[in-house]
Amino acid sequence: MSAKKKPASLREHDVQSVLAWLKKHSSKATRDGMARYGVPSDTALGVTMADMKVIAKEVGKNHELAAALWDTGIYEARMLTSFVDDAALVSVAQMNRWVRDFDNWGICDTVCFHLFDRTPYAWQKVEQWHDRKEEFIKRAAFALLWGLTVHDKRSGDDVFLTGLDYIERAAADDRHWVKKAVNMSLRAVGKRNAELNAAAIATAKRLAESSDATPRWIGKDALRELTSASVVRRTTK
Repeated sequence: MSAKKKPASLREHDVQSVLAWLKKHSSKATRDGMARYGVPSDTALGVTMADMKVIAKEVGKNHELAAALWDTGIYEARMLTSFVDDAALVSVAQMNRWVRDFDNWGICDTVCFHLFDRTPYAWQKVEQWHDRKEEFIKRAAFALLWGLTVHDKRSGDDVFLTGLDYIERAAADDRHWVKKAVNMSLRAVGKRNAELNAAAIATAKRLAESSDATPRWIGKDALRELTSASVVRRTTK
């Protein structure tokens, strides 16, 4: 039996065919609903994540196509790059270019969690971006750190302990998308193993005792999860 052929519009794997597919699967309701999640819709078509994963699977890995999709500036096209690009071919220069284009948490987190954290330069970028002034570049550092707690199976605890130092230093930043990422990464580090759980709890306790509202919120919120029975069971297996 012959293999099932891909739809003709996808066999070429060119930008226009991908955009045409996305437009066909877009809806005004999806686009209008994006604002409820803090994602600007002025560059969006209105395609669900489920549909974007369908087209990403059809296309497969294609570094050149990913670069061209990014250059369109369209929200869904840029989201696709997270699944279509080849992390082994991503350069430092590309990461630096793309991070400057981050303008919402959806693009930032998806690119960091599905692409950037799989590159050889991920830890380098955590170090370089954690104290940047730009809101979404700084968020990218902590989104990367969060992704690395899940996908980096080789590094020891030392790099994550350094990550906790970055978290503590960034905890006073009260910008919404930064503080949420700092909180997220603190909780993620503390769920990696028992030793890092203890270190993350110590960090969270110091933040929870702060006179500043932002680090206090980050610390108290993280403590609720890091000291929960489910996390204790997970980290002591």
